[in-house]
Amino acid sequence: MIEPKPAIQPEQSGNKPKKRRFGGTEAQIRSALKFYKVMAYLTGAMLLLLCAELIARYAFGVSLFAGGTDAVTGQPFGFGFAESEPKGVIAGFNISTSVLIVHGWMYVVYLVSNFRLWSLMRWPFSKMILLALGGVIPLLSFFVEKKFHAEVEAELAANPQASKRY
Repeated sequence: MIEPKPAIQPEQSGNKPKKRRFGGTEAQIRSALKFYKVMAYLTGAMLLLLCAELIARYAFGVSLFAGGTDAVTGQPFGFGFAESEPKGVIAGFNISTSVLIVHGWMYVVYLVSNFRLWSLMRWPFSKMILLALGGVIPLLSFFVEKKFHAEVEAELAANPQASKRY
């Protein structure tokens, strides 16, 4: 006759730590980590440019332009700051607006890198929120990247057999 076993197994007494489960191989996790690191630095740099642009626009009323015609004198405009409202440069390339657009799309790619790393590491959702905030709060992406990079490296080193799937 088969002996029934309890539904809850007793804890194994031993020094063997619980094996960490990852959502991918070590190579996949390292690739996601590298992609995240690059995007964290690029997004952080673009966020700092965005902050400088917003200060220039709302504190001083100027935007960065390249080319075009000076609206007051009618002379060709090279490169530099000009009045935002009313327009100081006509038909010039507004670099300030370009910074806004580039940062927005770069943040979307940054979120993709966050999701990839978060899902491969099988972290709780709160870590995904913290990763996402890195691209919104100035300078935070640099600190968050350093913290999570060290955490991923420590988890991979502590669980060398856990990430082998194939």
